[in-house]
Amino acid sequence: MPDLSQYFPITSPTMIFFVVLCIILFAPIVMGKLRIPHIVGMVLAGVAVGPYGFNILAKDDSFELFGHVGLYYIMFLAGLEMNMANFMKNRVRTFTHGLMAFVIPMVMGFFVNRGLLGYSVVTSVLLASMYASHTIITYPIVMRYGLAHQRSVTIAVGATAITDTLTLLVLAIVGGMFKGEITGGFWVLLFLKIAAVFFVIFFFFPRIARFFFHRYEDNVMQFIFVLAMTFLGAWLMELIGMEGLLGAFLTGLVLNRYVPNLSPLMANLEFVGNAIFIPYFLIGVGMLVNVKLLFGGLGTLQVAAVMIVVALVSKWVASLFTQKIFGMRAVERELIYGLSNAQAGATLAAVMVGYNLIMPDGGRLLNDDVLNGTVILILVTCIFSSFMTERASKSIALEERPSVPEETVGDDEKILLPMRHGGTSDLLVSLAVMMRNRELNRGIVALTVVYDDTNRLKYQERGRNLLAHVTKVANGLGVMVQTQVRIATNVINGIKHAFQEFNASEIIMGMHGEEETGGRFWGEFIPGLFSGLNRQIMIVRCLRPINTIRRIQVAVPSRAELEPGFHRWLERLSRMAENLECRIQFHAKRETLSLINEYVQNRHPNVRAEYAYMAHWIDMPKLSSVVNDDHLFVVVTARKGTISYKSALERLPEELTRHFSGKSLMIIFPDQYGEPVGTMTFTDPQHHEQRSAYDVLMTWFRKKFK
Repeated sequence: MPDLSQYFPITSPTMIFFVVLCIILFAPIVMGKLRIPHIVGMVLAGVAVGPYGFNILAKDDSFELFGHVGLYYIMFLAGLEMNMANFMKNRVRTFTHGLMAFVIPMVMGFFVNRGLLGYSVVTSVLLASMYASHTIITYPIVMRYGLAHQRSVTIAVGATAITDTLTLLVLAIVGGMFKGEITGGFWVLLFLKIAAVFFVIFFFFPRIARFFFHRYEDNVMQFIFVLAMTFLGAWLMELIGMEGLLGAFLTGLVLNRYVPNLSPLMANLEFVGNAIFIPYFLIGVGMLVNVKLLFGGLGTLQVAAVMIVVALVSKWVASLFTQKIFGMRAVERELIYGLSNAQAGATLAAVMVGYNLIMPDGGRLLNDDVLNGTVILILVTCIFSSFMTERASKSIALEERPSVPEETVGDDEKILLPMRHGGTSDLLVSLAVMMRNRELNRGIVALTVVYDDTNRLKYQERGRNLLAHVTKVANGLGVMVQTQVRIATNVINGIKHAFQEFNASEIIMGMHGEEETGGRFWGEFIPGLFSGLNRQIMIVRCLRPINTIRRIQVAVPSRAELEPGFHRWLERLSRMAENLECRIQFHAKRETLSLINEYVQNRHPNVRAEYAYMAHWIDMPKLSSVVNDDHLFVVVTARKGTISYKSALERLPEELTRHFSGKSLMIIFPDQYGEPVGTMTFTDPQHHEQRSAYDVLMTWFRKKFK
């Protein structure tokens, strides 16, 4: 075997940058498969490539520079993305919970650190401040369930601003104590300096920003201006002997109103931070972790265990007090607890500041045990927070049973038809015409996405011919049609961007044949589409002319009536059955069937609907015995993490392939609340792959040992 040790650690700046980019690229993908927040994945990758791991990379000056910038960037984005409107709306409850979520972990953590771990007063205070802060990494979960306006969510989100501000203030004071002379007037002078900097940031920064944004609209100039203001605020804090983190966080708060969440400027800020600065910082943190200490004794594990217990218990006590004081329900307490439990950005900031502070005896203020324990703390609290928020959100959503007013169903109707081949174009147009609301008299949108490659011109021309045929067919049916041949380097992104540009309400698309997909059920594009869009998607495979369909069989999962898209797909199928003059039979639980029956009777009394009880979703394959060749079998499914989702839906492709291979199929992904599940940023470090590594492993295990 060749001796590879002579090539490591890598010292070439070019190769270091290449390896770091590979980590930034692949760590979120791997962590998403393992259901681990990818912020932890970056740290673990740093552990692996660092001097205490496999010693692949040398920790050169780039980690120092980019890491320093990334630390400020995390705190700046945390302030920039605070929802200040929600904060002010429930300010009394928010301030109460915020103070308790800070004071209780501080007090509990201080005494535990002093008594159980034997740390000094200053170390105990700084370590306790880490328990007090939290990061709202599970906010996308409540968005999926449509609970963003719940008072418990508003309280938890608003309290983040309070706890993080107070934590950073403690951090700044501790850092200032080690950077300045502690004399009799130290504290008075310190608070005067802090007050002066606060005044400059809160009074002058907004006025400077308003002046600049009114006169300059160039995105690059605005981006540079915001960064300059961030580091000016950080420098002002450092100038008075404090930590610059607080200045960066406060700058984010005061610039909050000038940088809308959906603006190009916000997109640019998140892009640069997520692509370079923040990953460099996280990888640099991992390179400091000493694996030998982690497994070499009980010190690190003891510290990690204490940190985890104190963080979880103290936040639960704070949530309990908030519930009792304001007379809230137990499930609201669980939601507050889940949202305010995860440790990430501010915790990493605190541990890095404490780790870099050298005491008079030469030791670090926060030692290696605390640094290693913090990595474990972040991993455990992020996973626990996700579990608690998911459970509480689902409970609240089930209690409220959200419904859509009948008058508004279909008012936004605009159907998008992505197509590649002429073989399915007529079918898609026919389905869209049958499902559209004639009273609205809206047209449909036909789309072809062409790869931006050397064959672009040829496929553009083929796409124009296809859409010309579609226009002729639609006009023959008396329906207006808009067409677009779109050039894109990624088909999924091309469809999603067209969906937004045309303000479409839903998608109807054909299912690709097995010869195009290598035998994969969903094909190349469909998984990325339904995980990247939260609107209704209908996927169709019709093996006979649509006008010869004699019956529509619909399998509906339990709790489907609680999804926001329940009435939309029910309306579309009812219109289809009405236009085809065929029977439609629903298979579901009794409570779901009751609501379906009520809707059909009120809105489409002429539809010949039948209802069959299906006790469990595992009985769905048994429907193959009643689905004939002249039937259309419709499966209403759900995206992962939604109210009606169940683990049995993971086996849907396998079951449809095995039991319904020769049947006409339609698969419906209903409308969902909130933003797409797959959104990934480092200020929202919770990315999920559509199918986890655990699901793949279990599928392989079942096949192997069936």
